[in-house]
Amino acid sequence: MVRIKPFCGIRPPKEYAAEVASRPYDVLNSVEAKAEATERSLLHIIKPEIDFDPIADEHSQQVYDKAVANFKAWKERGWLVQDEQEHYYIYAQTMNGRTQYGIAMCCHFEDYLSGAIKKHELTRPDKEEDRMIHVRNQKANIEPVFFAYPDDEQINAIVADVVASNAADYDFIAEDGFGHHFWVVRGEEYNRRITELFAQIPALYVADGHHRTAAAARVGQECMKANANHTGYEEYCYFLAVTFPASQLKIIDYNRVVRDLNGLSKEEFLSKVSESFEVKLMGAEIYTPQNLHNFSMYMDGEWYSLTAREGTYNDNDPIGVLDVTVLSDLVLDKILGIADLRTSKRIDFVGGIRGLGELKNRVDSGEMKVAFALYPVSMQQLIDIADTGNIMPPKTTWFEPKLRSGVVIHSFED
Repeated sequence: MVRIKPFCGIRPPKEYAAEVASRPYDVLNSVEAKAEATERSLLHIIKPEIDFDPIADEHSQQVYDKAVANFKAWKERGWLVQDEQEHYYIYAQTMNGRTQYGIAMCCHFEDYLSGAIKKHELTRPDKEEDRMIHVRNQKANIEPVFFAYPDDEQINAIVADVVASNAADYDFIAEDGFGHHFWVVRGEEYNRRITELFAQIPALYVADGHHRTAAAARVGQECMKANANHTGYEEYCYFLAVTFPASQLKIIDYNRVVRDLNGLSKEEFLSKVSESFEVKLMGAEIYTPQNLHNFSMYMDGEWYSLTAREGTYNDNDPIGVLDVTVLSDLVLDKILGIADLRTSKRIDFVGGIRGLGELKNRVDSGEMKVAFALYPVSMQQLIDIADTGNIMPPKTTWFEPKLRSGVVIHSFED
């Protein structure tokens, strides 16, 4: 069972919502953020290094201080305003004609520590520490994490009724073409019922935002240890998440490009690959993987279909069934000598949102020698891995669309 609660959200007035809301801190670099940030953009709060000329070190004390100052200024200017009552909020996103409906809520840090909030990725200590400093300094969760929950008909019915019965508080299309829609759940009965229903949900799943989740949990622990009268109900025990029914979420592909063939000629490399895969030359037209255990490969101006041979993978193993595992074991490690995807400088990763044409471009430019496209992981595979306590290999899942930061913020300041 999980513990959630409504909260007094800090959010922009309707007329500022589209401008304040920004892409998350980790999907664009500082130069991109500086170019993208308008006057009221939340990027000034989540990537405040852009306010310095030249752009400052994002881990410097002056940047952390600037984040706090900007958050305060946005509230003073009325660009962010706190609701007077606690609510849940419905946050929906539309991409390519498909809409997914999440609930913005506060989750308890102890559920993350106990495993009721399940993860599927490892976190990097440096990134976790950076996010922890931001949460600690702001006394707020400025950016939400992205969770999934097992589908529940009663929760879906509440969401559907709120959406059908009320005009959206925000409704805008971002510069990337994705729609963002937001409703405040104002009925007291619905807010109470959402809390009750989630108390019966066995687990939540981290979809995107492992570092922010871990950082929020660590801050919660810090505050707990500093409070001799801690009860477990304090606002610092909770952090901000937008939680979606698992059936509505779609994971897109996360692909790989490699700089060299580990000293092999093209012919030698193809010969070694054919030991574990059925290899078919597909020509110059982009080839997309058709199903699980089928890969596309681009090299020397041509696309190939690679289908893993029977016996080279284990469909009964939640990790062994993943195509990232199959490719890593049979090609990246065995043939190309790339054993550690986290540290190797010979490999890079390309989110499927960029399209397979990006793989072709990276190879044709001469920067990379070969590219691999993978069939997307399913939500059920993610859940199976999290439920069994396993960890996915690096760069396995890419969720799109991303949550906009600044649509709603949770503060635990006294």
